[in-house]
Amino acid sequence: MATGGFFLTVEGIDGTGKSTQARILAERVRGAGREVVETREPGGAPGAEEIRRLLVEGDPGRWSAETETLLFTAARRDHVERVIRPGLDRGAVVICDRYVDSTRAYQGAGAEARRMLVDRLHALAIGLDPDLTLVFDMDPAEALRRASDRLLDSREDRFERKGADFQARLRAEFLAIAAAEPSRCVVIDAARPREAVTAQVWAAVAARLGAGA
Repeated sequence: MATGGFFLTVEGIDGTGKSTQARILAERVRGAGREVVETREPGGAPGAEEIRRLLVEGDPGRWSAETETLLFTAARRDHVERVIRPGLDRGAVVICDRYVDSTRAYQGAGAEARRMLVDRLHALAIGLDPDLTLVFDMDPAEALRRASDRLLDSREDRFERKGADFQARLRAEFLAIAAAEPSRCVVIDAARPREAVTAQVWAAVAARLGAGA
């Protein structure tokens, strides 16, 4: 297996099982002898976690999309400085549950000016793109049902409360991102049984890391 730092992100609407699959993947990569940094967005570093609470809790309409973009970018800058870049500099495989593609889908969707804002801020303040992005895809109604079950006892449901139509738009945005960057993105059929999803994830990652399946 190659030993240089590798940055992998997992994306998709909530309820697709991406977080579970990221944990399974992390254990397998560790088993292959690599250091793994598991992290998430928004959050992943102390300052970024403070911003996370502002973003994922409370009324769905508490922020405009533009304000959310600024908050996400601030959290991401702290996360990259304190966690992601140091891990990559050590040669680790960094697995991040959500990154800039989520900001593009959630805050940039439906308005060219907002998408341009996301991309310009990313270029100016972040400047780090993933080596590989796995986009977990499934029917939004089923994903929302799964996410709702998981969030019954959680306050982090601000985006889920925007409803099924919003989730359908997000799915379309994630698939459009994957189609626009096929060299970076791999779409994962998250509706299949867990073992089949795990196998598809490992096949995509092993091909990039040079690991034997």
